[in-house]
Amino acid sequence: MPESNERGALTEAVFYILLALYTPMHGYRIMQTVRDLSSGRVDLGAGTLYGAINTLLEKKWIQPVAGEQGSRKKEYTITTLGKSVVESEIKRLQDLIETGGKIVRGI
Repeated sequence: MPESNERGALTEAVFYILLALYTPMHGYRIMQTVRDLSSGRVDLGAGTLYGAINTLLEKKWIQPVAGEQGSRKKEYTITTLGKSVVESEIKRLQDLIETGGKIVRGI
């Protein structure tokens, strides 16, 4: 899963995973939430999701939530760093839309 740690463009899947994790949740629920947030456009498979989770954990954009002893479901949540990545991506996308709109409308 190639992602830039220098605030480059996020993939749509990673963007939605980070948005989903503003509420702590486990993997299967992340998959459902991403599908719902994207109106079905992004449908993550388990392998793709867990690969992304591992990368996001390494980058410290998300973290595990302390769970119940013996529970098999691991929950994750977005970190402060992850939230700043989301904010940067929103700003980048807004800039793209603004610039594109100016060119298309001839402004």
